[in-house]
Order: sequence, then structure tokens, then C-alpha cells
Amino acid sequence: MVRAMSDVLAPANPGLSGLSLYVPRPRVALTAFAGWTGAEPAKLAAVVGDAFRVPQPDEDVYTMAAAAVLRLLRQHDVDPARVGMLALGTESSLDNAVGAVIVRGMVDDALRSAGRAPLPRDVEVPEVKHACLGGMYALKAALRYVQTDGADRVAVVVAADIAQYERGSSGEPTQGAGAVAMLVEPRARLLALDLRTAGSSSDERGWDFRKPVARHFMSEYPASCRGERDFPVFNGKYSTVCYVEAVVRALQSAHARGGGDPRALLCEPAALLLHRPYDRMPVAALGAAWVWACVRAGDRDALDAACRAADVSFDALAAELAGDSRARDGVRAHGPEFDPLARTQAVARHATKDPAFARVLAATEPGRAVVRQLGNLYTASLPAWIAAAFADAGARALPWDGAAVTLIGYGSGDAAEVWSGRVAPGWREAAARSDLAGALAGAVDLARDEYEALHDRRAPARELPAPRPFAVAGRGRTYERNWQDVGVAHYRVVEPG
Repeated sequence: MVRAMSDVLAPANPGLSGLSLYVPRPRVALTAFAGWTGAEPAKLAAVVGDAFRVPQPDEDVYTMAAAAVLRLLRQHDVDPARVGMLALGTESSLDNAVGAVIVRGMVDDALRSAGRAPLPRDVEVPEVKHACLGGMYALKAALRYVQTDGADRVAVVVAADIAQYERGSSGEPTQGAGAVAMLVEPRARLLALDLRTAGSSSDERGWDFRKPVARHFMSEYPASCRGERDFPVFNGKYSTVCYVEAVVRALQSAHARGGGDPRALLCEPAALLLHRPYDRMPVAALGAAWVWACVRAGDRDALDAACRAADVSFDALAAELAGDSRARDGVRAHGPEFDPLARTQAVARHATKDPAFARVLAATEPGRAVVRQLGNLYTASLPAWIAAAFADAGARALPWDGAAVTLIGYGSGDAAEVWSGRVAPGWREAAARSDLAGALAGAVDLARDEYEALHDRRAPARELPAPRPFAVAGRGRTYERNWQDVGVAHYRVVEPG
């Protein structure tokens, strides 16, 4: 919890010392998307954001991840020999056996082509998967690594994903693609993170957001969705219910470990940064979280007007939040409209209009304008917001030395994490090195036919700038008794490291 952390950083505080972002250059502006699809531009802007990025046919999750890692090593002057762990968090894997080692291979090739030594042979290369929380789980493993057997070495975590939905679906405007690499050190130079106060939540919810591979062979699966495209199985309204409930339960977990006034978890931080599938989702979760915090603190007056407007008593709220109703069981018993926190969300819709909530909402503003341009990056969504928030704070000269920052991660369906951090002294230099503006430069706005071609993994009629510094070179097709590489992706270095 925020208040449990020391106001002065201890000599050794593990955490982030740098971040680096990579996004594809093709971009879809949601104002243009609205014109193509007949959607209401104002509603898309209010609910979703401003734009999203689209990968080219010779880009995949591994080329993006490797690009972010190489940028991180360059921008933060990381000696490859010091890297002891390279962890990948993704839900867009193209290989069921390996992942991070593919990223390592591209980075090594780029380093060698520039006359530099590659990463050491003893680097650990785990891939972590759990929907949109894979990147944060990988970061958690890296934090534990630098505090235990990592000695004086550092870890690099890269979260990378391609969020793609079937054309015409409700999820289509919430697409995106990109990767964020994070430098983890035993003495953080950007953001120290204290896992001793972290909160966690998990519960299997069945139908929220899944990617069962066998669906590609089922007759019920649309032919237009088959092939390499990995469109998720999702239920939009239910997904929102799961997100909100998981975040509230993770905050309960964090408060149980740290104690104190639960409202401090939301009111004290200079920045509240969350996983954001689309712009309004974090606001909905924070509204419910504020209701929980007020109920837990016994603050009836704070919720009096909202409770009256929603026709829900404070005691009914307290009973709902104290219960342990399971979303999956509720759907089985009552149908897909079931919401385990229905009263809480009803009150939250009114509580978020209260001036007392404005302080909570204000903590989501750092970097928010930038991430509205990126779309949904799945595992890289929260890391991208961290990078954007620090870039924004540096540009506005915000007094963040020693400031509290709360991170709320989420994995679709059933898992959430709440972490407390403190901004490290001298953070501005590390934030400036991330060069977020450079990562976003050179965007190419797509016409409708170009977007549809890229969505279908086809080359558009217009020749677009080649991805850098890595590209897919092709796939193996050999299937012989003594040698096989069928389906194995091969990569090339477009730009040396």
C-alpha cells in the first residue's frame, strides 16, 4: 500500500530504470474509422480513444519485442554482458514451445552486425502468458530475480502484443500493436516497486476473453476468421464486469496487507496507471474502487448522494462487497447479465460525478493523451502508460521526486495486480532517455483499403516504409525425415544494433 512505503528510498530499491516503446508505423485514426463504419466519432473518442497502430505483414510479436529491447539497450547504455534475464510477456505467441529466445536471437544478430558482443549465454529466457497480465507477471519475476540470485546483473522485460478483432465486431476499434521493454535493476533509477505491499486477485470466469486454439478446426468457427489470425473469443459487457470486479478484489488484497485508510490507495498517488483496453475502462474500475474504499472506511457521507441516486443503501453495498459471489457461478445460475458487483457499479456511476472523485481521476491524467493514440496493446498497455506518464511528467516538470505511483494490471477474465511504487531521485534523466516522441514519430495514416489489407495480413497497394530494425524473412517449408523447419519463422536484421 502507498502509505506503508518509506518516504525516503532505501539504499537498495528494486524497480524500473528505463523503458522503451516500439509501435508499427501504420496508424488508423478513429475519426477516419468512424467514417468507414458509420460509428459515431464523438462516442468513439469518449469511450475508446483517438487511434490505433497496425502491424505490417513482415512484422510479428517477436520483431516488435526485439525492436523494443534493442532500443532499450541503446538508449539506456546497457552493457549486454550485464543482462541476466530476458523475459517476454505476451498473449500473441506464434510458437507453443519458445518465445523470449526468439527475441534474444534477433537482438544478438543485431548486436553482432554492429560489431558488438551478444547477450551472454547464461541469460534466462522465460515467456510468461496470462492474457493482458503476462507483462506484469514477467516484471514481477524480474523484480524477484534482481533481489535474489541476480547479484549485480539486470533484467530486461518486454511486453509485446497484437490486439486484433474481426472486422465489424464491437472490439474492432479497440485494436492495437506494439511492445514495451523495461530495464529492471536492484537500485531503480526511475520507479522503485515494493512487492511486499502488492495485492493480487484471481478467479476462473470461463467466458470472458479466451483464445482456444482448437476453435480453428471447429465448423462453428467462421471461415473468415481461420488461419493465422488470432481473434479472441470475447463477450464485451461481461468483460467489463470481470475487469471491474478483479481490480476491486486486488485492491482489497493490497489493503489487507498494508492496512490504513483504504482511500489512501486512490488519493495519495501522483499517478494511477491501469491496464487500458480502451479509455473508459479504467475510469469504470476506479469508480467501483472508490465506492469500495469509502465503504471499507465506513464513510457513509461520501456516498450518501450517490446511494440515494442509485436507490442502493450503504448497508447493501457493504454486504455486496463483503461477499464472495463468483461471476462464473452467477452466470451459470442467472445468465450472462449477472454482475457480482451490480450495486457497487450502480452507485459508482453517480459517485464518479462527485468532486471528491476528481482527485482520483486526476491521477490518471499523466500520459493519458499519449496512450489514447496507441490503442490496446494487451500486455504492453500498462507498461506503455508508465512510459507515457513519465515522459509527460518530465515534459511538464512535475515535482515527482519521491512521489507515489500505483500500478494496476489486469489479465482478461480472472487476474489483477495492484503495486505501489515511489519515483526515484534523478528520474528525469532516465525518463528522457526513453525518447517516447522518437518512438511515435513517422506514423503513416491508412486509408480504408490499406487498413483492410493489413488487417487480413496482406500487403496494401501503397508501399509503406519497411519495419525497422527487424522483419520476418519467411517461414520454413522443409519436412523431411532428417530435417524439418516447416512453419518455423525466420527473421532478418534490417538495421544493425
